[in-house]
Amino acid sequence: MVPGRSSWRAVLLWILLAVGPAAHVSLSAQEQPPKRPAQDEFVPLSELPPQEQLPAAPLLIAAYSVAWIVVAGYLFSIWRRMGRVEQELAEVSRRLQQRRS
Repeated sequence: MVPGRSSWRAVLLWILLAVGPAAHVSLSAQEQPPKRPAQDEFVPLSELPPQEQLPAAPLLIAAYSVAWIVVAGYLFSIWRRMGRVEQELAEVSRRLQQRRS
C-alpha cells in the first residue's frame, strides 16, 4: 500500500463534503424568486405555494446516507488495520518460537 494514500482519500472526502453543500446552496439561491415581505401571521404548510415548501425527506435521507457511508468507511479501515496488526503479532510470535527452539 502506498504511504499517504489514505490521507489523500481523507482530503478528497473533506473537499467533497465542503464543496458539495456550498455548490447546492449557490445553485438553489439562483433559482429562487425574490423574497416577499415577512407576514405577520401563521400560514399552514398546506397553504404555501410549492416553491416555498422545504422538501425535508430528501435532505434527511441524504444526511443519513452520508453519515452511514462515513461510519462504514471508518469501520472498514479499522477492520483492515486490525488484520495487519494480527498478522504482525503472528509473525512476531513465530519468530519468538523459532528463537526458543
